[in-house]
This record gives sequence, C-alpha cells and structure tokens, in this order.
Amino acid sequence: MTAAAALSASVACDWPAPGPVWGPYPQRPMTERSRRRSTRLGGAEGVARALTDAVAAGRRPEGLAPVERLLHRAASALACHGWAPRWHQLHAARAMLAQHLVEMPTGEGKTYALALAAGAAALAGTPVHLVTANDYLARRDAEALSPYYASLGLRVGVVTSDLDAAARRAAYACDITYCTARELGFDFLRDGLDRPVADSVLEARLARGRCAAPLLRGLCMALLDEADTLLIDEAGTPLVLARAQADAGEADFLREAWQRVQPLQEGVHFRVSADASRVSLLPPGRSTLADWPASGVPLRDHPTHREQAAVLALQARELLHRDRDYVIRADRVVLVDAHTGRAAQGRAWARGLQQLVACKEGLPQGDRHETATRVTVQQFFGRYLHLGGISGTLRESAGELRRTYGLRVTIVPPHRPRQVWLDPLRVHADTPALREWVARRAVAVASAGRPVLLGVESVADAEALAEQLREQGAQPVVLHARQDVHEANVLASAGLPGTITVATSMAGRGCDILLPEASVQAGGLHVILCQLNGSRRIDRQFIGRAGRQGQPGSAEHHVALDFPLAARRLPVSLLKLPAHSRWSRWAVRLAQALEGYAQSQQRVTLARWSEAQAADLAFSRAHAP
Repeated sequence: MTAAAALSASVACDWPAPGPVWGPYPQRPMTERSRRRSTRLGGAEGVARALTDAVAAGRRPEGLAPVERLLHRAASALACHGWAPRWHQLHAARAMLAQHLVEMPTGEGKTYALALAAGAAALAGTPVHLVTANDYLARRDAEALSPYYASLGLRVGVVTSDLDAAARRAAYACDITYCTARELGFDFLRDGLDRPVADSVLEARLARGRCAAPLLRGLCMALLDEADTLLIDEAGTPLVLARAQADAGEADFLREAWQRVQPLQEGVHFRVSADASRVSLLPPGRSTLADWPASGVPLRDHPTHREQAAVLALQARELLHRDRDYVIRADRVVLVDAHTGRAAQGRAWARGLQQLVACKEGLPQGDRHETATRVTVQQFFGRYLHLGGISGTLRESAGELRRTYGLRVTIVPPHRPRQVWLDPLRVHADTPALREWVARRAVAVASAGRPVLLGVESVADAEALAEQLREQGAQPVVLHARQDVHEANVLASAGLPGTITVATSMAGRGCDILLPEASVQAGGLHVILCQLNGSRRIDRQFIGRAGRQGQPGSAEHHVALDFPLAARRLPVSLLKLPAHSRWSRWAVRLAQALEGYAQSQQRVTLARWSEAQAADLAFSRAHAP
C-alpha cells in the first residue's frame, strides 16, 4: 500500500463513504440526528497558522494529524493555482471537517475555505456534496475551481435543474458535487421511491438487478454554503415530490369555489388571523356557501370539503399577493422563495391552492399533484453522517443549531478590520414616506460617485422604489425574481461608481459586489436596507455586502411602522408612536424579537415532531410480524 493510500485509509473511518463499513447508501437514522457531536478543536488557530507558513515556504509539515496533512496537500494545490490560502481559511476548513459551522465575514474567502475542506475530505475517499445557494453559484464555483480539484486527482460534478437522471447520476458519482439543497433533496426522495434503500451490501447486490441504480451514493458528507439559510431560515420548508393527479372535474370544482367566495367580506363572512397566516369561515360565510348547487360527486358535495375549498380560495385572494409571494412567467404561477427572493422553479402549493391562484390571475390551472413522498430541509440535512458549513451570520443562532443539529459554531475573525459605518435604525411613519426619504438619500450618495445598494422585501417594493428613484432623476438597476436570469450582469455592474441597484434578498446571500478602485476611493459601497426581517441576523447578512475585505463602506437601516411584520406583531397603540423616536425604534426591535421567537419555537416543534415520528416508525418496524 502506498503512503497516500495508507493515509487515506487512516481517516476513512472518520469520514464515511459507501462500502462494507458504512453500507451501500450511508445515511444517519432520524432517531440519531440529535446525537451528532462536533469534535473539539484544540489549538486550531496555531495549527492553521503553521499550515499557512508551511504552504508559503513550500515544505511539508511534521507532526500533524492525518486530517491536517490532507489540508496541507489541498492548500498547496490551491496555492499552485494562484489562490494562496490565509490561515483564516484553513482554520475554517479544519473546523468544518470537525463538524463545526463557521461564521466568516463577507468577502473573506468562504468559497476557498469550502474548497479546502471538500478537497481534503475527497482525498480520503469520501463523497462530498457542496451545497450552494442557487444553480448559478454552483456552476460558477465548480467551473472556477475545477483546475484545483483536477490537480488533486479529484473529479468535480455539478447538478442543476436542467439535468436528466443519467447526467445527475454521473455528477453524483464524482468526488465532489456542487448542487443546491433543492436538487439534492429531491434526488434523495427519488432514490427512496425508485428503490428501497438496502441495509447491507448483500441486500444491495440482490436488489441491483431489480431496481435502477440510485442517483446519489448516500448522505456521507455535506458542506453548506450560507448554512444558516438552510438550517434555520428554510428548516421547515417541505421538499415534496408529487405526481400528477388526473381528475377531470377538479378544475371545474376549484373554479366554482373561486367564484363562490368573491362576494364574501372580511369581518362578515370570514376572519383573517392576527398573523395573517390563516383564514377561517364565520357562520354567515357558511350560510352563503349553503346554496352551492350539487355536482353529483359525493366528495365534492360534502359540506366540509366545500368549506375547505372555499378557505383555500380566500387564502389565494387575501393572503397571497402577486410580485410578493409569486410571479407570473409564461402564463404560469411561479412561487417566490421568501428567504432568498428568488423564483422557486418547480415548487407549488398543495391541496389545490396553486390552481386557485391561477384562477385568481385568469391563467390555466394545470394539473393538480398528489404527494408521493416528502421531507423537510431540517430532516434531510439531519440525515447526513458528516455535516459542516459556513456563513457570515451564525452567532445569533448558535444555541438553536447546537440543540437541533449537535453542531458547534466557530467564529473566524476577518483578516483585515472592517471599515463600515452603520447608522442607527431610522423609523418612518409609513411606506410612502420611507420611499421618498430613501430615494433622496440614494441619489445624494450616488452623486458623490459611490455605488448604492437598496434592499427591499418584495418584487412590488422593488418596482415602486425604482419608480420613486426615476422621479428623482436617477436610473436604477433592478434585481428581483422576475429578472433573476440577468443576475450576473446586474451584480457585475452594481459596484460601479454612481450606480444605484434596487434588489430583493437575492443580493443578500451568496454574492459579492466587486468594486473598482474609483468606487473604493469614493468611500465604497453604501447599503440602504428597507426590510424588517424576523431576525437581525438576516439584516446583518444584507448589510454585510458593504466593506468586504477591509474596504470602506457604510450602511443604514430604514423601516416603516406599516410594514407587515410590525403590523402583525405590535398592538395598534405602538404603531401610532411618533416616527424617528427612540420609542418607535424600540417597538420595531420588539416586533422583530417576537417574530424571531415565534419562528424559533416553530422549528423546535418541528424537530420534536420529526424525532417522535421517527421513533414511532422505528418501533413499528421492530415489532412488525
């Protein structure tokens, strides 16, 4: 056995791979998710500095552990391609290999830290899934880093939404696969439907001739870019694999339900919950539905079924808004991801809600789908045997990440001090007043030769603020879910002197705005955030676009008392506080804290329910006849 093979074998037991030890399709049982334990890092900073010095001197370090030797080999290969890693990046990579989540500021080289960790793990024979925010970033990073991986003798693949099964299987067969959580999760669900996951090598061999080969090789190791988005913000998002449900009369039934609710009035026939998440019928509303003519189909004529259809129709009318919750593309309703602001292609509402929104917009309904199998993002990533990740904002959620996933948070300092000036929160009486003030402020800053990035909540907000800027004589560039195909071009120009870019949360995650020297000399990027998110962590992520790599920059945060989150969480008396006062700022922070607590409790409830469900399923299997 060669020295390299011996080294690989020495760490293969720590980093799982398909085979006799871990099985043909390795994954963690749901009942053991909370037992995951991150390895403590002893002298991590000193080791990272020693590795960096050794790479710079072109020598092999002595007395290092096998994991650190693999990291040295990966770092040396990265340096040979002109990307000499800093000790901060090696420290982050080593932490991720020890099942830590790493907080690293924007612009500090998170992409290279992930590449170092992925390269080291793949050298030990472990299949690595490197999960990015979207298809564009997956393709970009894989193409840019493929020469580095090739110099290590590793193959890199990319999974995007346009690939067929054969191409996906080939990409997952590579040593390192760049992909999104959505594609990865759905391929895992397809594997579960297409073939039963064997518990032993013998069972896998017996089933090989009867079933198609799985797409994945198991859930061995995942390294997550923007880890808090996946593990916190999107934890409860269901990944639902659905199949078309043929029902000739379903479209007519839903269309009739939509027509029946049009005369109904809020407060008279139905009530919307305080948090604007549910609709419930009142007795007058039920009485109005009583004259719904019979269809001759027993299920559709049942009062309960009709009331449920009416409630869904009211949800489509009252709670779901175009250019906020969905956009229209090619005569189809396309959902907008609430956390990223991007169009969620392939995602749809269930139980006929998607078809009712199509009725609302006067579009063809399309086929209704029934759920074949599903898993939440939280459940899916909990099944990985080895899990690590990185983000610019993790410390606020460190306790929840430790309790839910068993993952520690390691904070890596920036290699240069940040030079970002952050103004205090400013509260406006209403949204029109906010837009007018922000437009004047953006034009004034841009006139000094600085690029300006404006962050808004929805597509409609982006368009309205852009129109306000045009009235001020500016020519803003807009980036949102209806224009995400132009994302690369918009981001490439967002750092130019005097450019004003209006963007949804698309610009708050997974992107760097590069500044030419003229923009840096003028004072750097100025960020104006006009959102009220459920966590200050998300605010900090967007504001982090300014001041990357020690560059100068500035940011300010503006909210209005009529923002949906404030209206949902605060009593009317607090919404009437004088704008620009410290009391109004206190009220806004209170609303944000209440929203964050409610969301955290929902995630905790989901985690407990998942564990209880997995335990019940394991018990029923163990006692099955």
